[in-house]
Amino acid sequence: MRFHLRRGRVDAGNTFLQYSVVKAEERSFLFSAFFLSGWATDAFRWSEKKEGNIVYVVVGLGNPGKEYAATRHNIGFIFLDYLAEKYRFVFKGTKWQAEAAKDLSWGYPVLFVKPQTYMNRSGVAVRAIADFYQVELSRIIVIHDDLDLPLGRTKIMLNRGAGGHNGIRSLIEHLGGNDFVRVRVGIGRPDNAERVSDFVLSRFGQDEAEMVREELERIETGVRLIMEEGVSAAMNRVNSEQL
Repeated sequence: MRFHLRRGRVDAGNTFLQYSVVKAEERSFLFSAFFLSGWATDAFRWSEKKEGNIVYVVVGLGNPGKEYAATRHNIGFIFLDYLAEKYRFVFKGTKWQAEAAKDLSWGYPVLFVKPQTYMNRSGVAVRAIADFYQVELSRIIVIHDDLDLPLGRTKIMLNRGAGGHNGIRSLIEHLGGNDFVRVRVGIGRPDNAERVSDFVLSRFGQDEAEMVREELERIETGVRLIMEEGVSAAMNRVNSEQL
């Protein structure tokens, strides 16, 4: 059995993202196509790789639970769910207080991680994974929301402080440094008396749906540039893009 996530529009509450788990039917022709296409060879090679042979760890920050699903603060989770749907991989629970998925769609082994410790303790899960796979901090890429950037802007950063983000603060504390790569995803700030805490836990409006979809594509481009051309090249391209 396989499971995948479906994105849809929701009118109630002025939201646009809803993720529902849909159980797919087992089809024998998929099994045949798997072997005929050569994907099976790649899959077996993957299974033969040692547990430490992870090239990059991509972490999306967020809070677990239905009440936080598709909120601005969970843009890291939203991005990883977007990739899971696009490349058809499945997140599973792990012993590290995180959901994780290994994938070779980009041509090298990447571990995608959604910490389940809640935002303020994200570093606990990521440290355990980094220790297990012996991954250097420079090969950890973290996607998180940023109030100081407007919706539609993404910036890649390296060797910077937490900037008031509790999830990043936890990562720096538990990893013992800030040498990991950060992908800051703009969610904007409230333009009224709405409290910041209420704003970050609100869902994107229907009028923002297209901008969010474009942003997810931009984040993927940035993450792949980091891996394939280096952080500097990724920063030069992504950080210079304007709304």
